[in-house]
Amino acid sequence: MSNPSLFVKMKTYAEINEKIKKGTAVVLTAEEVSEMAKTLSPKEIAEKVDVVTTATFGAMCSSGAFLNFGHANPPIRMERIELNGVRVSGGLAAVDTYVGATDCNPSSPAYGGAHIIEDLVNGKEIALEAWGKGTDCYPRKHIKAIITKDSINEAILYNPRNAYQNYNVATNTTDQIKYTYMGTLLPKMRNASYSSAGELSPLLNDPECRTIGLGTHIFLCGTEGYVTWNGTQFHSTKAVNEYGIPTSNARTIAVIGDLKNMTTKYLRGAYIEKYGVTLYVGIGIPIPVLDEDMARRLSIRNDQIETTVVDYGNGNQPLGKTNYAALQSGTIEINGHKVRTAPLSSLAKAREIAAILKSWIRKGDFLLSEPVRPMPVHTSLKALTGED
Repeated sequence: MSNPSLFVKMKTYAEINEKIKKGTAVVLTAEEVSEMAKTLSPKEIAEKVDVVTTATFGAMCSSGAFLNFGHANPPIRMERIELNGVRVSGGLAAVDTYVGATDCNPSSPAYGGAHIIEDLVNGKEIALEAWGKGTDCYPRKHIKAIITKDSINEAILYNPRNAYQNYNVATNTTDQIKYTYMGTLLPKMRNASYSSAGELSPLLNDPECRTIGLGTHIFLCGTEGYVTWNGTQFHSTKAVNEYGIPTSNARTIAVIGDLKNMTTKYLRGAYIEKYGVTLYVGIGIPIPVLDEDMARRLSIRNDQIETTVVDYGNGNQPLGKTNYAALQSGTIEINGHKVRTAPLSSLAKAREIAAILKSWIRKGDFLLSEPVRPMPVHTSLKALTGED
């Protein structure tokens, strides 16, 4: 018979939340737990720690915001909408729109939806112009107005694909510069770019999404938010290393939060040269240390997290594997070549977010929420086929 003393009693969300309310919960960042794991076993960590905060801050193109402007007098059914000269969605009934982060005016591609969202958060004035065909109930055909986040009814950040679980390292073996969403890639592997907070990254600390699902309470761009669904392009890959970590991009999450309460310290519009506009998003996720298995997952270190190096200049061909300790050192080796590395994401910002979330929980201002629906288990990606 097994000896019960060898195992840690599984904690519940209710028990951990009660400790948070009483101010007795032990809360650490993922980096702190990774350091602790050098001297303590997962069993000992599970006994000592209640919550681990994880975070990431990086470019998340699949982001955007729902806005409701309010009705004019006479009313208009907006079918074509521009904000600061950028065309946004007119397909949401009368006076609603969705501003996609990558929306832009082709004649001015360095400013787009992400910048509109940032400007709104900053309290700046935005020029609205809209057109409609005119109907009996919405007779107006055109309107010009100035809006701010305080003048409109709702501003809801809703991002359908964020916080990628791992991601490829990008390099370029060709003789020409390549301009990509992973940044500018110099010829003949003279640089490589990556985008992850490594051992601090949320979905790398809970690789099978045991605690991250529909309803998970998160830090989102300086305020509270929630996970609403599995993100688009979510897939539970079988390509994992010995620590159970996917070795390329895999799971994602969809998230929501009140844009009016966010801060541009953790939400920023950006332009990537000759690629386009994107939105930098700060996400922090608290992970409850429910048992020894979760403690083992949370003990992951940068040198144990592998990812795939991909040639973005030549058909996205895999070139090999590396790990985040090497990437963060500034140099990796690819097929005998030493290649300089640089992150697109900000580890410094991720550390700030993890620390802020830790302080919220320790003060009793932020409770954990148990998912009301888990993430899918067996999923795969479909490819689009078509003609030029």
